[in-house]
Amino acid sequence: MTTQGARATGRGGRGDLFDPRCPTRQLLDRIGTKWTSMAVKTLADAAPDEVRFAELRRRMPGVSQKMLSVTLRSLTRDGLVSRRVEPTVPPRVFYRLTALGLSLEVALAGLRTWAEEHMAEIDRAHEAADQQVAER
Repeated sequence: MTTQGARATGRGGRGDLFDPRCPTRQLLDRIGTKWTSMAVKTLADAAPDEVRFAELRRRMPGVSQKMLSVTLRSLTRDGLVSRRVEPTVPPRVFYRLTALGLSLEVALAGLRTWAEEHMAEIDRAHEAADQQVAER
């Protein structure tokens, strides 16, 4: 954590989302992406086993190699995912959730469930808003 970030959270204390200097905002940006949610879900489904990079990519439709790499690098840096490399040619790279990552999966599972259960309502709200705009 940076010095500024340490001050914003009180040196390891709880963050404050409403403090512009608090790193909680950046953390929420990182864990709030669809690719992070999908990667965490995929790794949680495999837990406690490891998953190779190529298998993760196969299980995450639409993710590019670069985006998956960026997502996994971020998750690893945050301590949510562990990475293991076998020194073969080419190298075999394996990922698994850490205990901290498994705790994030609990929160993300609730959010995914909410989104799946309420998507029809959200779609109807979009249609109503679009119709209001068209009627103006």
